[in-house]
Amino acid sequence: MEITFLGTSSGVPTLTRNVSSVALKLSQAADVWLFDCGEATQHQLMKSNLKSSQIKKIFITHMHGDHIYGLPGLLATLGLSGNSNGVEIYGPSELQNFVISTLKASHCRLSFPLSFIKVEDYASQNKILFENDKMKVYCANLKHRLPAFGYRVSEKDKPGIFNIKKAEDEKIPPGPIYSQLKAGKTVKLDDGRSFNGREFCGPPKQGKSFVYCTDTVFSKSAVELSRNADLLVHESTFSKQEEEMAYEKLHSTTIMAAKTALLSNTKKLIITHLSPRYTRKNSITPNDLLKEAQEIFPNTHLAKDFLTSEIK
Repeated sequence: MEITFLGTSSGVPTLTRNVSSVALKLSQAADVWLFDCGEATQHQLMKSNLKSSQIKKIFITHMHGDHIYGLPGLLATLGLSGNSNGVEIYGPSELQNFVISTLKASHCRLSFPLSFIKVEDYASQNKILFENDKMKVYCANLKHRLPAFGYRVSEKDKPGIFNIKKAEDEKIPPGPIYSQLKAGKTVKLDDGRSFNGREFCGPPKQGKSFVYCTDTVFSKSAVELSRNADLLVHESTFSKQEEEMAYEKLHSTTIMAAKTALLSNTKKLIITHLSPRYTRKNSITPNDLLKEAQEIFPNTHLAKDFLTSEIK
């Protein structure tokens, strides 16, 4: 899996940072899953190496404008281009009315199916939000001024390396049978012999996991959602000096994000959703925010628009 940051500012865009959006490109397919869709996200997509036609799912954390205002425009463009086979949108229960009302008021008719999945029950009951043969998606309640949700995407473990020589030594004919054995299935040959695929494969490869948490003040649910994740993307709206304001506005400081990564045993942290007040010309810069987080969690990195990171 690979992520691309399309927007890393909080509240409003700046000259160098657009508002929130992260694209996840799946390793098993060309599909792209989008997390949040702030204003001008479709412009950011055009400047990236991603194609909007690859977007199959969109996950929205909450209903603040800097996370959703780009969604109707992106959907309208997909409709006009005619190259989408359908999009699933996951988010708060209010999201469907916002999108449908906006499209209706602007007389926009989509040329592809659009479905909405309300996430509240999945978060409160810790149920799997989405699952197929390769992936699982979970969500959790965060702590913000309005209902907000974090998301976790986990790959399922992959079969180990297939021992072709062992199969050849057993005089198993090559072809589709090898694929079944590699998948760990038991196969029966025409001569009556039966083989368990697990005996022909090395140790399974552990799937990778990605967690996206914004907007939120420090919360135990974010720690649990991020448990042993390969990559945590967490908001860091404020510096440690602004802790009082962070609690007032229910956003995270750099220390809160780093603490979440540390307590959850996350392998890597990328901080994003930076307040526009932190620029190179101010007394506190984005690099200062990075250093604050690294004091708590050394493997912390700073997000910037169009940064791409492989999850490994």
